[in-house]
Amino acid sequence: MIFHVNDVKKTIPDDVTVVAATKYFTTEQMRQLYREGIHDFGENRDNAFLEKYEVLKDLDITWHFIGSLQTKKVKKVIHKISYLHSLDSMKLAEEIDKRRTAPLKCFLQVNISHEESKHGFTPQEVLSVLPALQRLKNIEIIGFMGMAEYTDDVTVIHREFQVLNDLQQQVQTQLNITINELSIGMSNDYLIALEHDATFLRLGSVLFSKEV
Repeated sequence: MIFHVNDVKKTIPDDVTVVAATKYFTTEQMRQLYREGIHDFGENRDNAFLEKYEVLKDLDITWHFIGSLQTKKVKKVIHKISYLHSLDSMKLAEEIDKRRTAPLKCFLQVNISHEESKHGFTPQEVLSVLPALQRLKNIEIIGFMGMAEYTDDVTVIHREFQVLNDLQQQVQTQLNITINELSIGMSNDYLIALEHDATFLRLGSVLFSKEV
């Protein structure tokens, strides 16, 4: 397997965090990515995360959880991560708040594509729940996370990412809350995400090629 980290980094501003989405990476491939300069890793399955966390404890990794997290799995995961990209309910937030001993940096997951298969708040729900979330002592809302529809139609992707740009403005205007961070953009659409002020990219296949 050949990694293309440097080629990808050339297309990304220095102030944007590249999170390697590790669902299809082995721990040895993750070690290679680490050597290539990627130190932020994101896993979306709790069991896989726990296994990889233990194997890679010797590395100074910043761990992100980027998948759906069930409340019953919170206590196993929540003390081992620095970022949660998928806060999608008040119930989950309250469970995290109860279990954590220090604030956890969280992205509110917003369903920008309106697909039933995807989790997340609607933009209107965000405006309703954000004040309550900010009162939780162990939850630190730093941004919004969204996944655009998987399509070749770039106008659709632009439109869906723009939902989060608009939501940032609404939150500032209506609630006087500043949300600076956006976790948007994956391997197929990260260049479009950068046009919409992405600050965190969740990249997988674009980082490597299986050709040898």
